[in-house]
Amino acid sequence: MKEKNNSYSGLFICLGMLYVTCLLVSNLIAGKMWAPYGTVVVPAAVMLFPITYIMSDIFTEVYGFDRARLVIWAGFACNILAVICYVITIDLPYPAYFLDQEAYAVVLGMTPRVLVASFIGYLFGEFSNSIVMSKLKVVTKGKKLWLRTIGSTVIGEALDSVLFITISFAGTMPAKQLGTMILFQYLFKLTFEVVLTPLTYRVIAYIKKKEDMDIYDYDHKYKIF
Repeated sequence: MKEKNNSYSGLFICLGMLYVTCLLVSNLIAGKMWAPYGTVVVPAAVMLFPITYIMSDIFTEVYGFDRARLVIWAGFACNILAVICYVITIDLPYPAYFLDQEAYAVVLGMTPRVLVASFIGYLFGEFSNSIVMSKLKVVTKGKKLWLRTIGSTVIGEALDSVLFITISFAGTMPAKQLGTMILFQYLFKLTFEVVLTPLTYRVIAYIKKKEDMDIYDYDHKYKIF
């Protein structure tokens, strides 16, 4: 086990920036509904949001839970800032010749219900994913990386999908359709993780070598604050 240190490398900062960018973009495109198979409807963000879970796995695997927690909260704070900027921008007075105000508001505006659902799903999903990943690394003694990445995603993505879609859409559609949306989104994200596992292996191996770091959270007290 490599020793922890209090410095933050350029690589860590760049990865954190990429993580936050993926999160902000996925939340921005979440309002677009995608119907890949007939009546099955999911938010378009399912194409990008799973990447944040893969990156969360990378942070936890290489840098440990504490730094993963830092990045998760940074993403949460940046998301809140983005939403505040959207709200203020939408409410700004605009000239008569600007004819796209309604479209602008539809794309950038999020209902309070969807906003709350997004925040709750994100926090529960990301922290559960990181904690499970950290615990499994200790239990498996650093072996079977595929078990850790997929196992943590099974739990994290399940919580995120159920919480986000239920809070966002319960009561607006039949229960059967709601359940189908949750199931398809969950399976899509999980499949995404499985397919990218070989790439995740390579990225983690590269970062560990580059950073000369491989943290194990022995006897760690998992505090989210």
